[in-house]
Amino acid sequence: MPMKPIAYISMTCVIPFVLSACGAPQPRSNTADADAGTSRAAVRALAPPEFPLKPNPQYADFPLYTGTLGARPIEMRLGAKSDDPTGIQGEYRFLDGAAGVVLVAGELDNGTLQIEESDDGTHITGNWVGKVAVDGSIQGERMNPDDSEPQPFELQPSNAAARGARDPIHGAVIGAPSRHVGGMSNLTTDQ
Repeated sequence: MPMKPIAYISMTCVIPFVLSACGAPQPRSNTADADAGTSRAAVRALAPPEFPLKPNPQYADFPLYTGTLGARPIEMRLGAKSDDPTGIQGEYRFLDGAAGVVLVAGELDNGTLQIEESDDGTHITGNWVGKVAVDGSIQGERMNPDDSEPQPFELQPSNAAARGARDPIHGAVIGAPSRHVGGMSNLTTDQ
């Protein structure tokens, strides 16, 4: 049996390697196609939502507050989180023509509102700290995530009472007489 020269064997191994290193087209495999499809699906799943964010239909029945953030008019919908007794969530939008909504989530504890905002649903873009007054209005400051550039905000309950909306803290119908005894939410009258 004749022996092939070593140079011939070496070249048959080296040429495909050199071509692939240079970026020359290679035959496609079904495995590569499946991997590429899986990669694209994973990237889409991890990508932030498209801008601008659209109002969440789940928040449509939350109490509506109107007011200002700095000098800009806004409206905000805030409601209780179902899995956290002090947690609240919602969204706000500017009324001066800016598109989309900004998501908010945080807590309302002992009359103090502390929420974070996100304009993409992923990254925190601001912090809100305010006090809730007896009439339901909220006043405070909105700051950047690093607590810089504070802006005052004022929010008033809007048409919530007329629509029978629920208070985000206790779940009672806004405008309805309280059945709490002595300020204790776990003691109620039988009215």
